Amino acid sequence: MATFDARPIIASGGEPFEMIMATAASLADGEELVVLAPFEPVPLEGVLSSQGFSYEPVDLGGGDWQVTFRQPS
Repeated sequence: MATFDARPIIASGGEPFEMIMATAASLADGEELVVLAPFEPVPLEGVLSSQGFSYEPVDLGGGDWQVTFRQPS
């Protein structure tokens, strides 16, 4: 499992999309990617689901979200 915390990047005005996509591309078959974000990353969910990933978003409260993306095995 890989974890990517996008919150500090977004808080500093950065854009984590390319780094998240690179992390997702490096996963082994069946491996999971957990993304932490200060909002539900709906566009990311759409992009990765179009690549075959399933996802499970969880509202952590306080505006933070955890989304677990699962690559098909």
